[in-house]
Amino acid sequence: MNILFFTLILLMGAYLAGLAGSLTGLGGGVVIIPLLTLGFHVDIRYAIGAALVASIATSSGSASAYVKEGITNIRLGMFLEIATTSGAVIGAILAIYTPVNIVAILFGVMLIFSAAMTLRKKHENALTEGSKLSYTLKLNSSYPTKEGIVEYKLKNVAGGFSIMTVAGVLSGLLGIGSGALKVLAMDSAMRVPFRVSTTTSNFMVGVTAAASAVVYLQRGYIDPGIAFPVIIGVLAGAFTGSKLLMRINVKWLKIIFCTAITLIAINMIYNGIHHKF
Repeated sequence: MNILFFTLILLMGAYLAGLAGSLTGLGGGVVIIPLLTLGFHVDIRYAIGAALVASIATSSGSASAYVKEGITNIRLGMFLEIATTSGAVIGAILAIYTPVNIVAILFGVMLIFSAAMTLRKKHENALTEGSKLSYTLKLNSSYPTKEGIVEYKLKNVAGGFSIMTVAGVLSGLLGIGSGALKVLAMDSAMRVPFRVSTTTSNFMVGVTAAASAVVYLQRGYIDPGIAFPVIIGVLAGAFTGSKLLMRINVKWLKIIFCTAITLIAINMIYNGIHHKF
């Protein structure tokens, strides 16, 4: 396969990854890494490096729009980034010394968990009374809706912070945003309204990925020939997805996409168990 053909196929795959990821909330990394490892037999560490760089680009672009709309809880995001960035550095260092087949198995398990979390019922009702720590750290906030401004309070801040640390480790280790764990921490543990939790998670992804990418860059696992078409494709796909999101019903799309992701995850786990990476 010549370089031009490889670049064009990768660009097209990255575009579809960004499109599907933005419509379902799973992010492009869950498609890019299997595409590179299973489709092109790229070392999983180089695939993770490319996915991390793409995450920085997409998060930077989309997060600014949500901040401007006033949905993102910036104070909460910056507080939780302490957990995710420290965890991401640890995860990236672990990834360097972890056998690739183990990384592939963990990646497959995380994909299945992410798919299940995407399809579960989300919390949208805001709490009227928060925990003492949420008041102390001034994490309670509000967000705009069609009906007006909705104020919300947070609970179990310490539990959410702990889950975020684990999410950061997995982000650095596997090269995905671990949005499922981040939303679990904010949506289920801290009871942040779903709209706020998803936008705040998106705001955090770029910072978490940047912390991990530094380690991969120092180790030489970010190949410009792979990363550049991935960034362009994922950005274009995410932009298209953001335009389509308000026009189509993504319920069945999520079911189909999550089913496909689960099958890919099983393949990754199978290949990891049989040392095919």
